[in-house]
Amino acid sequence: MSVAPDATLDEIRIALAPAIADAAVFDGWTGAALDSAAELEDVDPAVARLAFEGGAMAMIGAWIESIDAEMAAALPAEELAKRKIRERIRDLVRFRLDALEGREEALRRALAIMAMPQNVPAALKHGWHSADLMWRLAGDTATDYNHYSKRTILGSIYAATLAVFAEDKSEGHAEAHAFLDRRIEGVMKFEKAKAQFLKPRDENFSMMRLLGRLRYPAS
Repeated sequence: MSVAPDATLDEIRIALAPAIADAAVFDGWTGAALDSAAELEDVDPAVARLAFEGGAMAMIGAWIESIDAEMAAALPAEELAKRKIRERIRDLVRFRLDALEGREEALRRALAIMAMPQNVPAALKHGWHSADLMWRLAGDTATDYNHYSKRTILGSIYAATLAVFAEDKSEGHAEAHAFLDRRIEGVMKFEKAKAQFLKPRDENFSMMRLLGRLRYPAS
């Protein structure tokens, strides 16, 4: 991704993020990776360091944001609306996994950094934002407690899938994809059961009402 000469610091962060991730495969999320990415993208190293004053977490956060942006551009809501809800969520997460291909070592190092106690709040914030974006692209408009529960559940599924993906040695990351599909299927079954349970009483099967009708049939 080329960086415009008049780019803002935020634009520089997003533009450099993929190159930093590539360098992090070898150098970790360090100043060396940042310098390598800046040289590759012809950005003044001093300006690049200014854009990433937050260190490793700033670099990782920018990488996550760059994937968010790529995902939203590749899978807009109007396109996803043609698919079933489980397919929308699956395809959104799979897009993110595809973006990590070849960068598994960078992902492993990023997950280790995000798991550090001082970085957990920022990691959770990034995870929530990505889950929220996926649900909005999938067409979710919930504003009640479902808004939060859906994002919490998807964030958990995505985090667990990333952990599997990072260590998956199967061809085409088949194990990670199968893991994702099982988790989504489980959530869909739960949501269906929950919706049935929460239906208004007169829409649910009532054994007492059935027995009453058998005893006192309508005339």
